[in-house]
Amino acid sequence: MTAKHPESWVELRPQGIYVRPADAYIDPVRPVERALVTHGHGDHARPGNHAVLATAETLAIMRARYGEQAGRRLTAAGYGERVMVGEVEVSFHPAGHVLGSAQIALAHGGSRIVFSGDYKRVADPTCRPFEPVPCDVFVTEATFGLPVFRHPSPEAEIGKLLKSVTLFPERAHVVGAYGLGKCQRLIALLRQAGYDRPVFLHGALIGLTDLYRDLGVDLGPIRPATAAAKKEMAGEIVLAPPSAIADRWSRRLPDPVVAMASGWMRVRQRARQRGVELPLVISDHADWDELNRTVEEVDAPEVWVTHGREEALIHAIEAGGRRGRALSLVGFEEDAVE
Repeated sequence: MTAKHPESWVELRPQGIYVRPADAYIDPVRPVERALVTHGHGDHARPGNHAVLATAETLAIMRARYGEQAGRRLTAAGYGERVMVGEVEVSFHPAGHVLGSAQIALAHGGSRIVFSGDYKRVADPTCRPFEPVPCDVFVTEATFGLPVFRHPSPEAEIGKLLKSVTLFPERAHVVGAYGLGKCQRLIALLRQAGYDRPVFLHGALIGLTDLYRDLGVDLGPIRPATAAAKKEMAGEIVLAPPSAIADRWSRRLPDPVVAMASGWMRVRQRARQRGVELPLVISDHADWDELNRTVEEVDAPEVWVTHGREEALIHAIEAGGRRGRALSLVGFEEDAVE
């Protein structure tokens, strides 16, 4: 019996990627009856779906963000667990992006397709590392799919931050950090580097950080920045949403050193535009080398690219003897500060 190529049962619709024999969508951009969700970021996990299948951690994040709008029927799947959804065997595998993030593998008609969601390959103390899953079609992101994007060691970037704190003990260091994943990862990296002082948080970052701790991620002492006097903040590290580092909120800090933790900090113009004095190239997405290494390790004969810098990656995929296809999905935040 000839295997059914995933092109015959996976299609693009306005709501997103539709898996026909499962009657389900992968990370739908509009509310649907049944959603399979890779992780908790708002451009992948949206409110208003009827039934949602995801990891327990992703469901907890969705409940914290959306309340009852997280979904009317939430079902958790453990990593490696096989679940039948319609006529499709579905399994979730670690993606290394944020807590609970997963690749979604779908097996049907003798073939398997794997949707990576967002992912990275460097170690992250707050989540399970990426695991390559053999398949017939691999569907990958390409947020940093250009050769210019080669992320440095996150430990070295944390070292830059700590060196600056030592050099300027009279100044607060305010670091712009995405609220889900990046914030908690930065705290964990600071702890790994031996930093045992309290880390101060903007109020918008406290809820998800508390959720991480409730889910078993040890982050050490945390303090709300709004509860501290200005003089207390000298020499301290403060994490805040990227939107807050240049507005009136940051003016309450003593002579702040403005930093930003993002893969986009590789682009100096972006750092200048945001008034960033200390750019930290720390990303939760795979860089150019990691994207290509992942394609090689998965070893699928065909690779689809969902969004991002598709053209360069597809050229590299095809140069390696594989078939490449650009899906050009819309609704995903390519320029998010991640």
